[in-house]
Amino acid sequence: MKSFYRVMLGRKSIHAETCFAEGFIGTDFEVNQDLTNELTENWRDFNAKFRDIFKSNHPDKTNVGAGLACGFLWTVSKGIKIGDIVLCPDGSGTYQVGEISSNYFHHPGGILPHRRNVKWMAKHVEREAMSDMLKKSTGSIGTVSNITGYAQELESLIAGEYKSPIISTDSTVEDPSEFALEKHLEDFLVQNWKQTELGKDFDIFEEDGELVGQQYQSDTGPMDILAIKKDKTQLLVVELKKGRASDAVVGQVLRYMGYVKQELAEPNQSVKGVIIALDDDTRIRRALAMTPDISFYRYEVSFKLNKAN
Repeated sequence: MKSFYRVMLGRKSIHAETCFAEGFIGTDFEVNQDLTNELTENWRDFNAKFRDIFKSNHPDKTNVGAGLACGFLWTVSKGIKIGDIVLCPDGSGTYQVGEISSNYFHHPGGILPHRRNVKWMAKHVEREAMSDMLKKSTGSIGTVSNITGYAQELESLIAGEYKSPIISTDSTVEDPSEFALEKHLEDFLVQNWKQTELGKDFDIFEEDGELVGQQYQSDTGPMDILAIKKDKTQLLVVELKKGRASDAVVGQVLRYMGYVKQELAEPNQSVKGVIIALDDDTRIRRALAMTPDISFYRYEVSFKLNKAN
């Protein structure tokens, strides 16, 4: 089954025109070597080696930033498969659609030297035609994002048909409308973070002034929010839940915390977790009683109508 990815061609799509004309996508990240024999099957193994190489060229970068960059480099070079579909913005609200047609190759001396050949289609997708959820996914920070969860909508858009369904990309969500609510709550939480209790002590992780802590990728899936304490001594995994088994989320957050501790935390940083949900039950209270490093917060949604005079 083919997958779909949004791939940026340089910051603010600066190299898009060249890539469209010459038939390739690529990355740089100032890793100046041929990666042909370095692209392991598991991105985590690749990150383990190249994170230090990346940091040697960027000593100001954190483990979080280095891990993100190496993950993007591996995904474009290896993770995307021949036959997968890429959508690349041209910088003006239009996405060029292409099919990956080659394995990785190195093009030293050129822009975006870590390359894949692409067969560009006579197809374009307008950002304004996308559903709000797809707009958010294609507009996420970073070089590449996996948007396969929106395959049905993407295939319709590529075929020239407009559809805006509510789509759940999570198999544990029984009601797609609840999934849509969860994503809106996540965006609302991010936008209003500084006004929350958590925002008093933590900031959502940023790198070079860009927000990278929302949907930060781990080897067991994306974390809803990765935050850092204002004094830099602690990393915080935040998971927002709606419409799924209550106690299962504890194990999920623990897996994310383990990844953050082993792969991202600096030597002086501890790791905590937070679950945010509309309500709890006996199962999650029992589980949380044995996991003191995870806290639980309830959210409240207020809706009010005021009659105009």
